[in-house]
Amino acid sequence: MTLSTYDRLMQNPVFAEKFKAGYTQFLLSELLLAMMEEDTVSVRALAKEVGLSPTAIQNMRSGKQKDVKMTNFLHIAKACGYDVILEKGKQRIPLAASIAG
Repeated sequence: MTLSTYDRLMQNPVFAEKFKAGYTQFLLSELLLAMMEEDTVSVRALAKEVGLSPTAIQNMRSGKQKDVKMTNFLHIAKACGYDVILEKGKQRIPLAASIAG
């Protein structure tokens, strides 16, 4: 069986770790873009609503912000009309309840 380039590269633990870290950042920025697009909110308006600088929001959207604080993400999600929920089996824990606003 011939491995794809992706499968072959993922066998290298160093490459796989770097890929996973980058992919997580990519997913987060895509999630933020989708939330903002659906809500048609501008970077400036969202920044003002959640108490962050427009640069911080833009860096999160572009993936330049490597470490997004959970509270910032929760505030952004709430401002865009989303609830963030941890789910395990039948147990559901809404995280938005833990932030003021």
